[in-house]
Amino acid sequence: MTDGTRAPGGDRPGAPGRAAHPGGPAWLDGARSEGPAPPAEGPVPLLEPRDGPATLVASVPDLDRSVAALAAGRGPVAVDAERASGFRYGHRAFLVQLRREGAGTMLIDPMACPNLTGLDEALTGTEVVLHAASQDLPCLAELGFRPRALFDTELAGRLLGFPRVGLGALVESVLGWTLEKGHAAADWSVRPLPAELLRYAALDVELLVELRDALAAQLAAQGKAEWAEQEFGAVLAAKPPGPRADPWRRTSGIHRVHSRRGLAIVRELWQERDKIARRRDLSPGRVLPDTALVEAARALPGSQADLADLPGFQGRGARRHASAWLRAVRRARGQADAELPGPAMPPPDGPPPTHRWQERDPVAANRLAAVRTVVAALADEHTLPAENLLPPDVVRRLAWQPPEPAGPAEVAADLASHGARPWQVALTALPISRALGRLAEKAGAGETATAEAADT
Repeated sequence: MTDGTRAPGGDRPGAPGRAAHPGGPAWLDGARSEGPAPPAEGPVPLLEPRDGPATLVASVPDLDRSVAALAAGRGPVAVDAERASGFRYGHRAFLVQLRREGAGTMLIDPMACPNLTGLDEALTGTEVVLHAASQDLPCLAELGFRPRALFDTELAGRLLGFPRVGLGALVESVLGWTLEKGHAAADWSVRPLPAELLRYAALDVELLVELRDALAAQLAAQGKAEWAEQEFGAVLAAKPPGPRADPWRRTSGIHRVHSRRGLAIVRELWQERDKIARRRDLSPGRVLPDTALVEAARALPGSQADLADLPGFQGRGARRHASAWLRAVRRARGQADAELPGPAMPPPDGPPPTHRWQERDPVAANRLAAVRTVVAALADEHTLPAENLLPPDVVRRLAWQPPEPAGPAEVAADLASHGARPWQVALTALPISRALGRLAEKAGAGETATAEAADT
């Protein structure tokens, strides 16, 4: 959000206090946390933590003392996690930041303190404030920390209709401060962590509770507090996704591979790369870039020299495992036709890709267009993104195989069965049912006219 833009449902700047809201979600109650006064005019850089350098927790005794301090604190606890996905294998956390009124800011090193079950027990029932919680919850759970009450500032920003919902953008738009974001892609696995990175990490939770307070007040003012409570609950209740079928198909640029033999080369190289990356604890892209997999699949190299000439295979990391890449390519070249992968297939329990609907089922394509139009209009009316009003997968499933009849009650049940929350169902079921009804009436009238024309 640009300077001078007013946040939907409230004026900028400053986080209003959390007034009591009898009967509302618990996260609407309580006293506002102390924080730096909002700037009087224009955004101002926030350069240092208000309490000075944060405590780095890198031993079990230090962790125990930090957990005790956080447990004795007041109000919600701001949490963030830093990963090194572009450098290390997997998505585990390499730093966990926490801040709570009365306790200050703690920076926990999971490499030295990999067990956070004590923190989990100490904060049971405490609301945790995260930004884009679905990204951090899995790596926190790996450490034994599983929040039971959540406020997601990114999701709140989406429900309020902010055009930009990154942490820095929201802090600037709502509170009037700017956060440095120059280290977002840093290698958080390095040890010791430089003081500059520690300062940056501490600032990420510095204003998170103040931001939460301001957004909570706006949600209440816009009548969206119950929506947010349901969305936060759904994030906490979401089950970790299972392993993907054929994860190699997500190779960037694979759409440029048009032969089954080429797809087999992508598959074999991807699997070989994954084994090496896991063993060396490196991001797969640092072992061999996706572009190399695609170029090999298109060229079908037959020798070490042919392979080495391809883009992506000249780097030191790629050359280190040159013999492994050649073996993978030769495996793919030697596979029988029956073993070669075919085109990607849609999930067995879901509709096909929407770009094929007009050809496969024009009636379903018309339903999809009608439902999308309804959802877009409602989203605009309530000032939030269409995908947050009703998830696209729910829209596709309903349009592909709607209930029969498609009355309001039947549509509501169908939406709920696909994971739509009660507030989403309440807003969309009736308008969608009416839109489907109009389509059916139009189709019926067209069939009648065609039959009458045939009789004459």
